[in-house]
Amino acid sequence: MFMISEGTPLKMLFKSLNNTILVKLKDGSEILGILERCDPNMNMILLEAKEIDENNGKPLTNYGLVFIRGSNVLFVVFDPSQVIYE
Repeated sequence: MFMISEGTPLKMLFKSLNNTILVKLKDGSEILGILERCDPNMNMILLEAKEIDENNGKPLTNYGLVFIRGSNVLFVVFDPSQVIYE
């Protein structure tokens, strides 16, 4: 097992297990889904994943189950309901 110090972004990620998150990837795409698993490298498995249009927040593609490699993650939004699209 690995240790995660309190207050780190990884700790926030692990606390978000089984919750909906929004992941922005380095290629500019945004993926919305339920975080099923993650690891210390920020590799993630999302359930019910959808690619979201970054301009209006509408779904573009339904993927279902996806694996996201941590090295491709730009940032993670833990409360996607707070995102405002303009």
